[in-house]
Amino acid sequence: MRVKVLSRNPDDYVRETKLDLQRVPRNYDPALHPFEVAREYVRALNATKLERVFAKPFLSSLDGHRDGVNCIAKHPKSLSTVLSGACDGEVRIWNLTKRQCIRALQAHEGFVRGMCARFCGTSFFTVGDDKTVKQWKMESPGYGEEEEPIHTILGKTVYTGIDHHWKDAVFATCGQQVDIWDEQRTSPMCSLTWGFDSISSVKFNPIETYLLGSCASDRNIVLYDMRQSTPLKKVILNMRTNTLCWNPMEAFIFTAANEDYNLYTFDMRYLTSPVMVHMDHVSAVLDVDYSPTGKEFVSASFDKSVRIFPVDKGHSREVYHTKRMQHVITVKWTSDNKYILCGSDEMNIRLWKANASEKLGVLAPREKAAMNYNQKLKEKFQHHPQIKRIARHRHLPKSIYCQIKEQRIMREARRRKELNRRKHSKPGSVPVVSEKKKHIVAVVQ
Repeated sequence: MRVKVLSRNPDDYVRETKLDLQRVPRNYDPALHPFEVAREYVRALNATKLERVFAKPFLSSLDGHRDGVNCIAKHPKSLSTVLSGACDGEVRIWNLTKRQCIRALQAHEGFVRGMCARFCGTSFFTVGDDKTVKQWKMESPGYGEEEEPIHTILGKTVYTGIDHHWKDAVFATCGQQVDIWDEQRTSPMCSLTWGFDSISSVKFNPIETYLLGSCASDRNIVLYDMRQSTPLKKVILNMRTNTLCWNPMEAFIFTAANEDYNLYTFDMRYLTSPVMVHMDHVSAVLDVDYSPTGKEFVSASFDKSVRIFPVDKGHSREVYHTKRMQHVITVKWTSDNKYILCGSDEMNIRLWKANASEKLGVLAPREKAAMNYNQKLKEKFQHHPQIKRIARHRHLPKSIYCQIKEQRIMREARRRKELNRRKHSKPGSVPVVSEKKKHIVAVVQ
């Protein structure tokens, strides 16, 4: 004989204190909840609308420079410290928590062309139009001490960029050629060249630290191996590349910012076609920087806007602009993945949120849970037309809006012309060239 016994555990339904929430038993059987999807859809719609309502990405403006901001460098150890160099040769160190300048020094005569911090964070390097490379202490000089560089190297030509090795006491400069220097020596350990044009930027790979990438003004992107002291390979594009940035999570992937308004993400093993072409800017792209997660990157353009692209998408998920912001020369994504810094022509450094509608400060556990729930709902219903339209909508300055419209018409005209040419030609004589291959001229091993 079987006897069924009712067993109720008070822990399942009794509150521990009066301040706790009432515990409600729930039956998740879908047959009992026929309107669940409709309810979730409404919640997703409201969450998407609220996200656009609360999207206020601009945080603050760091002003103090007396000329356009030409380069920004992150401190490798301190999240709140950032360095900036201006077109009048002045370098400033900022405290982002207080949002004020903590040190200013006259580093060069003419532009500060490039700057980078040493991997340990004790010093930083600057290069300028006065043909010098200078190493400075990160700490301010003591009372009564002069503001002097630790080392000064006088070169033969103007240096246009600098980057420090991620682990060793080695740095690279670029100008007429790529020079690799030991910190203790006043002459380069080796000089790497391929072609005769000036090189605008050089970057060390953060994972395979002996690899370098550089962009030359003869439309080349050249990759070097420091161990062999030779160039590896180069890819020639239709137009000049201004700078490149390596993905901090995937060793072979880098993104190049080009003059033809696009960004190209390459896999260095297969340079014949880019992994992705990122199109949205309406003027030359001047700078690019990856987020520490390697999932997204931020780009700065001559069209006075900053855009955030997912690595695997061809269009940007976010665009930032202000009425006062002029041509954006340099951009950086902070190491905690929360903020973006951009330096522009009109002497300001601006601080933005990487996620426009994110709430700053401490979140209560219930707030966190609600935020995660809403995020999942938005992902679930992201392809519904209404939600997609609201999530994509952005206000743009009139100039950018008109240029986008104009370029769309031009692109459509080019496509139509090519279709007509193919239609009235011998079959196979006008080949179909994919968007990815269009912009590559050649790859030289």
